Amino acid sequence: MADGEKSTGLMPVSEALERLLDGVDATGAESVPLAHANGRVLSGDIASTRTQPPFAASAMDGYAVRHADLDTCPAELDVIGEAPAGHGFSGQVAAGQAVRIFTGAPVPGGTDTILIQENTTRTGDRVTALEQPALAAYVRPAGLDFKTGEVLLKAPRRLNYRDLALAAAMNHAALPVRRKPVVAILATGDELVPPGGSPGPDQIIASNHAGIAGLVEDCGGQPLDLGISRDNPVDLANHVRKAIEADADILVTLGGASVGDHDLVQQVLGSEGMDLAFWRIAMRPGKPLMAGRLGRTKVLGLPGNPVSSLVCGLLFLKPLLLQMLGLSADTETEHDAELGADLPENDRRQDYIRATLTADRDGRLVATPFPKQDSSMLALLANSGALIIRPPHAPSLKAGTRVKILKL
Repeated sequence: MADGEKSTGLMPVSEALERLLDGVDATGAESVPLAHANGRVLSGDIASTRTQPPFAASAMDGYAVRHADLDTCPAELDVIGEAPAGHGFSGQVAAGQAVRIFTGAPVPGGTDTILIQENTTRTGDRVTALEQPALAAYVRPAGLDFKTGEVLLKAPRRLNYRDLALAAAMNHAALPVRRKPVVAILATGDELVPPGGSPGPDQIIASNHAGIAGLVEDCGGQPLDLGISRDNPVDLANHVRKAIEADADILVTLGGASVGDHDLVQQVLGSEGMDLAFWRIAMRPGKPLMAGRLGRTKVLGLPGNPVSSLVCGLLFLKPLLLQMLGLSADTETEHDAELGADLPENDRRQDYIRATLTADRDGRLVATPFPKQDSSMLALLANSGALIIRPPHAPSLKAGTRVKILKL
């Protein structure tokens, strides 16, 4: 830790994240129906229970033939039956014979090639091959896609629609996945009114909980809205106990984590038995960030300012959730961009500056910071394409300088 950070008691972002994630294990596994597995995180490898296709199958509509019968074209063959998908031809095909076949049907015994219907003419039970196809043309061999016992989906993996189709083809009706971490979200403050309410003259509409709940869902967690606690120890303690009773994996508090006269969260959590890991981070927005543990529940106290709350959620809550799901917590990849406007010298805190993100005529990313960066201004965050990362004590920069960004 730099001398400036020691003297101010502010912890670097990287150290705070390392402490937050230390000792955090993945949640347990559960089995869910295939229809409910989209977006879930696979907890165990999945092997195929069958071979696909299970038999040599036709890839086109046409005629199953013996390639040797088509050495000279045009060639006439006797049509002795047909094989639609799901109803294979059970007989054996001899020299000079053919079977009408449709896509997906098993290739009849005695045949080795599919003559596509576009290259034929037919009169009654006689079909004429107009040109010779290659040997084994349009025949899908058994096991072309996969074979029994092949591991095709490996954990950990966030399942998507392609994975679900593959799992279904492997004949799995249910999949083992990580249990969704339950995240209890508690907003605090006498000044807050739920969305849709009628705020008094000194009140505002609560917004942080909606954004944090959306972030939790995007990361694969299950939000639990505990509502709004008033600024008194009894009400706050009652709300905290609801999170413990719900066996939440994470308790996120919004606001009240500082040490002012009206900031009660840290005080009440301490009285409830929380083991405080750290608070106050060398970052902007979001200095008053708190972390600890209350029994088995991880506690993350986010700042009350809306932008601070959401940026801290992205940088700390998201990695915490991903680690609980068995995924890599290192997901916020930094990118290079050109600075679209001058920036002044930075102070001792790592800065995350809201910016638009565009591409110049050469396709290079250009991050242009908004002139105002007040942590209460949600509209700017909603319209940002990136956060410009400014290390502590970074010098002033001119437009055109290369900078590190986080894409939003």
